Amino acid sequence: MLTIKPGEIPIAKLHDHLLAAVAPRPIAFVSTIDKAGNVNLAPFSFFNVFGSNPPTLIYSPARSGKTGQTKHTHDNVLEVAECVVNIGHYDMLYQMNLAAGMYPKGVDEFAKSGLTPIPSQLVSPPRVAEAFVQMECKVKQVIETSQLGSAGNLIICEVVAMHINEQVLDEHGSIDPFKMDYVARLSKQFWCRVGEDNIFTVPSFKMHHEVGLGFDQLPDGIRHSKYLSGNDIAQIAVSERIPEEKELFDMGPVPEIKMIVEKYGHDFVAFEREMHLLAKQEIEQLNIWFAFKILMVVEFTREGLIQ
Repeated sequence: MLTIKPGEIPIAKLHDHLLAAVAPRPIAFVSTIDKAGNVNLAPFSFFNVFGSNPPTLIYSPARSGKTGQTKHTHDNVLEVAECVVNIGHYDMLYQMNLAAGMYPKGVDEFAKSGLTPIPSQLVSPPRVAEAFVQMECKVKQVIETSQLGSAGNLIICEVVAMHINEQVLDEHGSIDPFKMDYVARLSKQFWCRVGEDNIFTVPSFKMHHEVGLGFDQLPDGIRHSKYLSGNDIAQIAVSERIPEEKELFDMGPVPEIKMIVEKYGHDFVAFEREMHLLAKQEIEQLNIWFAFKILMVVEFTREGLIQ
């Protein structure tokens, strides 16, 4: 494994490694204004949400790696401690990219990018009309990590108003990820687009206050399977309990299992392999409990052989 210690490689190379490792990163498309009334608009991928009470966003307009100069966004929030964090989408990606240009101070990136400014309700900087989500913010704190080139400047913001385009809401009034058409930054010129094929669900313990079995409570034959990946086993370990023997009685007539028993019942090693591969297929189809029962059939068979 390659080990890198900051200070032993060029900053530019370290920067590339960091951005490629911490990805994908959401984009804060930030509008600000200076004390003279000049508007600035720029995208930043050093960005995320860090709390909801109060609602807190943090983004970082880093210093130039070549000159150490601060960005206009950073300078503006020191003059007028307000901003709007707009959330862009694929259909405005190249316009956001235009706004990222290193224009002289005072140049209006709304005009350069062709995007539409609309008045905010509680802060001075305008919102981006095309953005599906626009969050008006008060800047609470600016943390400058150093005065060196490529240093971060953390802009800590409190959201005071949030505007959401109704077209991205679902029937429950929540933002529908299938409608947002998110874009995110990787490294260098690489980006990604989050579409329907990229979205999937994972059981959330936080939402349902559940506690899964965990790897340590699974039988050794499952934990040390040669045919299941760590992700496969983790999906089994999410279950709250192990299937009981009486729950496995209905597995015998299942055609796939019946075929495996008939073909490999005399050879436990082959039987285990085929059953684990069948369980893997069921896991991929998100039939987790059924897959768990398939695996437990193997375990009860193993116990019978040992006894």
